[in-house]
Amino acid sequence: MARRDDETRAAVRQAVSVSVATGLYGVSFGALSVAAGLDLAQTMALSLLMFSGGSQFAFIGVVGAGGPGAAIATAGLLGVRNGLYGPQVAPLLGAHGWRRPLAAHLTIDESTAVATAHRAGPAARAGFWWTGAGVFVLWNAFTLVGALLGDALGDPRRYGLDAAAAAAFLALVWPRLGGATGRLARLVAGAAVVVALALTPVVPPGVPVLSAAAVAILVGMLVRPGPDDVAPDDEEARASGGGS
Repeated sequence: MARRDDETRAAVRQAVSVSVATGLYGVSFGALSVAAGLDLAQTMALSLLMFSGGSQFAFIGVVGAGGPGAAIATAGLLGVRNGLYGPQVAPLLGAHGWRRPLAAHLTIDESTAVATAHRAGPAARAGFWWTGAGVFVLWNAFTLVGALLGDALGDPRRYGLDAAAAAAFLALVWPRLGGATGRLARLVAGAAVVVALALTPVVPPGVPVLSAAAVAILVGMLVRPGPDDVAPDDEEARASGGGS
C-alpha cells in the first residue's frame, strides 16, 4: 500500500511539472493567434474547445497564410492522433457517465504520457486527471495572457518555452528507452522521424505527423514483446493480478 501511495504521489508530481512546462507555452499560442488575425474571443474559443496544441498552432499558421479551409483540414488531421490514445487510456481510467466525455476532452499527448508511465491503478488515474486538468487550466490561462499582451511579448520562442514543453515530455519517456523494449522504442522513433522528414516537403501539413504515428501503430500491431522484454513493474503487476 505504501508503495502505491508513493507511486501516486510521484505521478502527481510529474503531472504538475508537465502541466507547468506545457501551460506556459500557451503564451506563444495566444500571441501568435492574435498576430494571425483572430480576436481575443476566437483565440480563447479555439483554445478551450479544440485543446490540442499541435492542431491549434497548425490552424493559426494556415489561417495566417490565408487558407481557412486548409486550416480546418490541417488541424483535423493533427487532431486525429488524440483519438488514437483512447484505446490506451480508457482501460486505465474506467470512466463512466459525465467523466467519460470529460476524459475524452482531456486526452492529449501529456495526459496520456503521464498515465501510461505508471501501472494501471490509482497512480495512472491520478497522472491522467492531474495532467489533463493542470494543462487545461494553465494552457488556457497563459493563452489569455499571450492574446492580451500580443506584440508586447515579441517572439515567444526567445523565452525557451517551446523547448521547456519538449523537455518535460522527453523526461517522461526517457526511463522507457533502456533495455530490449527501449531499443525497439528508439528504432520506432528513428523510423518515425525519417518518415516525417521525408514527407514534409511533398505532402500537406499534418500528414507527416500522422504518417509518423502510423509507423508506431504498425510496429505495435506486428511486434509483441517477449518474456524478456517485460519491465519488472509489469511482471509484478501481473503477478499480483493487476495494479488496480
